[in-house]
Amino acid sequence: MDPTTLSTHGASAPLARVSRTALERNARRARERGTTAVDLRRDGWGHGADAVARAAAAVGLTHAVVDATSAAAAREAGLAPAPGADASGSNLDAALLFGFPGSGGTPVLSLTAPVLSVKELRAGEGVSYGYIHRAPADTRVALVAGGYAEGVVRALGSRVDVEIAGRLHPIVGRVAMDVCVVDLGDADVSRGATVTYFGAGLRRDAIAEWAAATGLSAAELVAAVGLHVRREVVE
Repeated sequence: MDPTTLSTHGASAPLARVSRTALERNARRARERGTTAVDLRRDGWGHGADAVARAAAAVGLTHAVVDATSAAAAREAGLAPAPGADASGSNLDAALLFGFPGSGGTPVLSLTAPVLSVKELRAGEGVSYGYIHRAPADTRVALVAGGYAEGVVRALGSRVDVEIAGRLHPIVGRVAMDVCVVDLGDADVSRGATVTYFGAGLRRDAIAEWAAATGLSAAELVAAVGLHVRREVVE
């Protein structure tokens, strides 16, 4: 399956959901540990500066580290500038606030995408650019929205799984600009099915696997996704 032969025009794109409940829960725990400020730079690390600022203010945090694009969000939420450009003295704990693995917090951002198409793949046939993955046996594969332009990093190809209907399936072959290929095996999956990359369900803490596979930090990966896909705030 060569992704250049399959059009995604008009198809649904990946979606990042930002949980207001998780943000407030994590912010409250951070405050209890002595944190006084939140980091709103890079649009709240890809989570949305407005949503992060409001959640922080709702639980009693008082300060924010800002850049030119997030200063207004801090002011509107009633957050004062944190002391020092690096929030020195504010006990900033962004890992806990955004729920990165190992922080003790709840993941705030999850990434899902739809299956765009499904096809049979015969033993020996290859997928994606260069056909670096060839099916060891007859199988079915799905073309899924989400590629390196949306933060699904190229290095994830043939390295991590996604979740579809409560089962794990591997990404196979090279990740393309806007799509990737997932091996379905014998699973009954159709076009339009929801694929979870990370942040929920069986992939709740999968961003740790992404970090191990890419050499990037959880913060870098989540921010890249949040800044490049459709994003909505949910409860």
